[in-house]
This record gives sequence, C-alpha cells and structure tokens, in this order.
Amino acid sequence: MGPTPRRARRWRWASLLGSTALAVTAGGALACPAGAAGTNVDFATHCIPPAVAGIPPIDGTTTGNISVDKTSPKVGDTVTVTYTVVTAAASNPTDLALPADIMTPTGKVALGGAQSGDITVTGPKKNPPVPGKAPFPSFSMTGTFTVTKAGQITLSPGDYTIHTSYILELDTPCTVITPPAPVSQTVTATDGTPANTRTVSLGSASGDVGAAVTVTGKNFTPGAAVTLAGRAGDKQTADTASVTANAQGSFSGSLVVNDKATTGIVAYEGASWNPDKGAGPAAYAVNDNTPVPAGSQKLTTTVKAGTLSMSQAGDSVALSGVDFGQGGASTGSLNTVTVKDFRGGPAGWSLTGKVTDFTGPGGRIDAGRLSWTPACATKAGSPSTCKAGSAGIVGSAGATLASTANGTLTGGEFTVDARLSLDVPAFTPPGGYSGVLTLTLT
Repeated sequence: MGPTPRRARRWRWASLLGSTALAVTAGGALACPAGAAGTNVDFATHCIPPAVAGIPPIDGTTTGNISVDKTSPKVGDTVTVTYTVVTAAASNPTDLALPADIMTPTGKVALGGAQSGDITVTGPKKNPPVPGKAPFPSFSMTGTFTVTKAGQITLSPGDYTIHTSYILELDTPCTVITPPAPVSQTVTATDGTPANTRTVSLGSASGDVGAAVTVTGKNFTPGAAVTLAGRAGDKQTADTASVTANAQGSFSGSLVVNDKATTGIVAYEGASWNPDKGAGPAAYAVNDNTPVPAGSQKLTTTVKAGTLSMSQAGDSVALSGVDFGQGGASTGSLNTVTVKDFRGGPAGWSLTGKVTDFTGPGGRIDAGRLSWTPACATKAGSPSTCKAGSAGIVGSAGATLASTANGTLTGGEFTVDARLSLDVPAFTPPGGYSGVLTLTLT
C-alpha cells in the first residue's frame, strides 16, 4: 500500500525542506567580481543543515576568493571586500529542482598581519534555478573595513551561512574546520602621510649684512601662513619674516639677513620648523666686509658650488623565477646608485623609490608585494654620512632608500644598494611580469 495522503504530504514537505537546506552548502564555478581579485584557496568546511531537514552534517572542501577595491590603501581609508564562495562543500543531492532567488548568504572575512578582526559580509537574495543533482551556483558577499594600521594586511575566507526562503525560513551554517583559512588576498597599507613636495629658492646666494634676499616657495598649503627664517647650521637665527601662500600654494617674500653666521634659509608652516611642513635650507652666505687693517692685503678666492646628482649602474634587474603553484620570493639586487652632493650648502638629501604593479600576460602582481633591504656607503672624506632606509615594503606609495641629514656643511659621494624581494602569489598565471621602480633624489 502507498502512503496515506497526510503521510504523502509530510514526505513531500520533508524532501523539499531537505533539498532547500543543502542549497546553502554547495557551489559551482563563478568568475570573481570586478576589482583586485585574490587567489582561490581551498579549506575544509563543516556544514550543518537544519534539523528539520533530517540530513546529516556535511564535511567537504570550500573554494573561496577574496577581492578588494584597494590594494594599497592609506590608514583611515575604507576598503570594500568581496568574499566569493566559488565552490562549496556539496551539491543538490535530490532530484528536486530549486527555484530562483531563495538564497541569502552572510559570512565573515578574517583579517591578519598588521590588522586583526573579522569583517561581516552579506550577499543579495539572488540565485538562478538549481536543477536536481546539479551543482549549486556560487555566491558573493560584500562588506567593508577601515584601515587602522600601516603594513601588510591579509584576508582569509571565514565561516558563512545561507538563509533560504522556500517553504520555511531556514539557516545552514558552514564553518572553517581549521581556522584561519589560507590567505586569499593581501593589501599593503601606508600611514597616509603625504609626501612633502614643498620647495624653496632664493633670489641670490649671498649678500651683505642687513641685505634683503627674495625667498620663493612652491607646493605649500594654499592660504597657509609661512615663516621665512635664517639658519646657522642646524640652528635657527633671529632673522625671520612672514608670508602667506596663495591659492596655488606659492609665495614670494623678502627676508632681511643680519646674522653673519647664516648658512641657509628655510620656509615652514606652523609655529616652528617641521621637515614635513617646510622646505630648505637653501644655501646662503653673508659677505665678510670686515675692513682691511693698514698695511694689509685681503686675498679672496671662490669655491663654486656644484649640483646634487645621481647615476645608476644599469636600468634593468632580472629577479629570480618562482614555480607556479609554489610562488614565494623572487629575489635580486638593485643596480648600484651613486649619489654626488657637490652643492656645499647646509641641506641634506633623500633618495626615495616607488614601484608600479608587475603586469604580465596572465594578470598582475601588486606593487605592495615588493620589499627591499637598503644599504648605503659613504666615500672617505665626505662631510655627510649616508643613512640607509628601513627594510620593508616599497609599494606604489614609495619608501626611502637612503638619505643624509641637514648640517652646517653637507656633501660628499655615496653608493646605495638594496636587496629586492617580490612576494609572488602561489597560483599567479605563468609568464613574464615586469614593473617599473622609479628613484627620486631630492
């Protein structure tokens, strides 16, 4: 005998509920959404269908991918994150077809590295119909986080839950069996401090005691009050004047120089000198007009100031290769850079570098994956001493390769080197990749 009508209805409802519950734990192939897609990663997943479905837990493998809208954010920026379940742990085990638009996913993305915590992500209630026994469609969930620390921040797929609205409202949670899941995406955050591009120049390089010198500045904050000041070595003199930058951040003012010890002139915003808000020192000398004693002859000569320049031993670096599926460090050495500072004034120099993304036939490798370990040597007899920049990420925001400090008298010859390392993701498509490292001497 067949089942009674009531039992038949109960069996059909239980079957429908069971297949609906499993819809939330399965997935098929889906292209990752637009943006900076990460690497597809696999991780063991434990999914628990609702008890009413009468289906045992499912242990399987989920393939996830994390994409972001910014790979090189600054501290304070908001980054949009998309978590795509490319392939979930199961398929529809029944012959019953499931209708469209019954699945609403939510989930978590785990942060690591310079920043920790979880990002809550949600997806729309949208899916195509799913035939019986067919793979379930992939789904994507989005959320945001605010960058609070500089450095490399890793993103890994986390737990996810699918809510289904078909016959009943049901949830099926799927958890990462051994958290955290592998890293799918890495972003490189910088501290957000803009580069100081302020410059200052003088109408003349010397003058008599009490003479006025024209001081011109560019790239200051529009409308800012700017102080012009004399410097004797690394100390400020009593000679100061005030100007206001125009709407383009430029100004032209006059400073009367009375202090015979003056070696340079600076311009800065704020109440006191700040190298991040100022420019200079521009070299300036006060003429010695001391009278010649009777019966004496004053002898003079001139030492001509030169320029600040750099040269490099080559313009191409071949980094070591890595294997597809393994990835890792692609290493090499920067071509040696020679810096010559023959200006003879009080200003030091800074050599910085920034790199573009590495592009190739299979895609790109983010600029934030290039790091360096700088080294700098000073030629004997040079007034200044070269200081190597810190080891770390170069990225598109840039980093300091080497520098010398301001002083009473600066200059010399220096050689700068660096070990380079590009962190290539494991499944970067095979092919040749190249990026451009730009060095700037100021």
